Amino acid sequence: MEILNAADRLAALGHESRLTIFRLLVEAGPAGLNPSVLGERLALPGPTLSFHLSHLARVGLIGKRQEGRFIFYAANYGAMDELIAFLTANCCGGAACLPQTAQVDTMSKRRAQMAAASAASSAAAAPGTAPPRRHVLILCTGNSCRSQMAEALLNHELGARVHASSAGTRPQAEVAAGAVEALRLAGVPTDGLVPKDVDTLLDEPFDLVVTVCDNAREACPIFPRAVPTLHLPFHDPHGEPLDSFIRVRDDIRARLLPAVLDALELK
Repeated sequence: MEILNAADRLAALGHESRLTIFRLLVEAGPAGLNPSVLGERLALPGPTLSFHLSHLARVGLIGKRQEGRFIFYAANYGAMDELIAFLTANCCGGAACLPQTAQVDTMSKRRAQMAAASAASSAAAAPGTAPPRRHVLILCTGNSCRSQMAEALLNHELGARVHASSAGTRPQAEVAAGAVEALRLAGVPTDGLVPKDVDTLLDEPFDLVVTVCDNAREACPIFPRAVPTLHLPFHDPHGEPLDSFIRVRDDIRARLLPAVLDALELK
């Protein structure tokens, strides 16, 4: 890598918002994220987010692809590895003195393996074409606990095939601390999770709407087009110890993920 290219990439990452965007995309894996999700998580206006995404793409740190009406941005892991290799080249005379660097390299290799496996799976499912991800809305009343954990778990574990969003019929001011901690303990990214009003998502072309509480089922709005629905209620752990949030997290993982795959006929 030329020193000027390295300088351009480091300068791009020197801005707090661009660094945060890049880290979110790295966490999202090869499937990437839709700009609307990034905007929600970072609370950035559309034009500002577009500017930062264009800057990162211009220096080669991210790429984009289109799936139907949706655009997804993903980290360029090759460029990230190049930058790390450039910064650590001949460190300590080539001696293995940085175990942290070795760990980063291992992580990037794992990402490459995941990307290769995802590509192989897509090719096997439809030779010559990449199947579009299915879009799922998780709906509850306050969008502060169960639906947030469901959104994060679906995107973390099924991100190659499913893109999940969550919303509430009467959204709370913030995500429950217990839900965030339960996800963090499971290694699931939580950056930027915020409650959203379902009315702001009515025009999105969802493939499935899942209600995870009885109140949301009764108050589920009418979408502009017919959308299949699934009702799968979970215990509300608000006001309870962290162990209760962890049990609900594990229940969502055990029941919701396979139910979504079945409803979307992805198995």
